[in-house]
Amino acid sequence: MIVLVGFMGAGKTTVGQLLAAKRGLPFLDSDTVIEDRAGRPIRQIFADDGEPAFRELEHQVIAELLAGPEAILALGGGAVGHPGTRSLLASVPVVYLRVSCAEALVRVGGDAGRPMLAGDVEALHQRRLPLYGSVATITVDTTARVPEDIAVEILAALA
Repeated sequence: MIVLVGFMGAGKTTVGQLLAAKRGLPFLDSDTVIEDRAGRPIRQIFADDGEPAFRELEHQVIAELLAGPEAILALGGGAVGHPGTRSLLASVPVVYLRVSCAEALVRVGGDAGRPMLAGDVEALHQRRLPLYGSVATITVDTTARVPEDIAVEILAALA
């Protein structure tokens, strides 16, 4: 199991898919699994149930995925905010894909499906940075980099 964490737009899905292909493993995105299980998009879960309920559901799904078969797992940008999730991550290799806030906004700024874009994104980015670093086995900067090069760097670092 290799887990990818980082702010929205860091490249977790794109890099994760590349890693999965190179390792011959399935790729899982915790946000996609949550939406499939809930039968509704994350923005709707936030609107109907609130962020705390979403974060608890997210933690439960991540715990199940980490206990399952080997995979490359990309977590939602806020998943590391849950103390239980951070504890679970201590037992697996975690790759922190670091991205500047400006680059993240360029990559995802128009995505209406991201409820966290409605607030102060810069403050959110600053609050999450130490959490990503606290769970990381390795950190890879993704700003202005090609996903293929990032995937190759990760595999070399984990070899």
